[in-house]
Amino acid sequence: MVARLSLSRLDNNLDKMMRLLLAFLGILVFATNGLAQKFGYVDTEFITSKMPEYAKAQQQIDQNTKTWLAEVEKKKEELEKLEKEYKLEELLLTEDLKQQRLAAIQVKSKEAKALENQVFGAEGELFKLKQTAYKSILDQISRAIEKVVRAKRLDFIFDKANDGLVLLYTNPVHDYSDYVLEELGLELDPNLVEKTKKEEAQEPKSPKKN
Repeated sequence: MVARLSLSRLDNNLDKMMRLLLAFLGILVFATNGLAQKFGYVDTEFITSKMPEYAKAQQQIDQNTKTWLAEVEKKKEELEKLEKEYKLEELLLTEDLKQQRLAAIQVKSKEAKALENQVFGAEGELFKLKQTAYKSILDQISRAIEKVVRAKRLDFIFDKANDGLVLLYTNPVHDYSDYVLEELGLELDPNLVEKTKKEEAQEPKSPKKN
């Protein structure tokens, strides 16, 4: 268990380092490119901390989480009670009663796990509540960022609140994904092929040396 945990932490650290390195290289390339590209960053964690809507949403989430935790804990306590009672009385029970008690314990265990998954699972009630509560807030922030991008004429804007740098906006003109695909020998967008030919034809040719 310890070895697996260490490997997991190592993988996470390597992933963070790789993302940071890629972000740094991207900034370095653009910064040394000599083009008039403008960069900016925001801190969404700081922004949301100043929004009353976020505080209200977080309060609602905390209240619901507390209620759900109490319900799940109650189910687990009921399960523990059945298990303790069975252990204390096991020697006095007939085989039929043992099977009945064990079946009841199994049912209670499934109920507890089902409730926990229903509430705190990957797409459980807590996940859905967060999606609903945060959607309008994230939409507000996105619209505000878009206005700032246009007003300040930014080409790229990052979010520093996350591990590393997360790109929130980029001018599509700076997307070179298709060119990378070409270098990898992968399928290209047919429009890119024609675009590349035009760009190559427009490039100034170096004078021939005598």
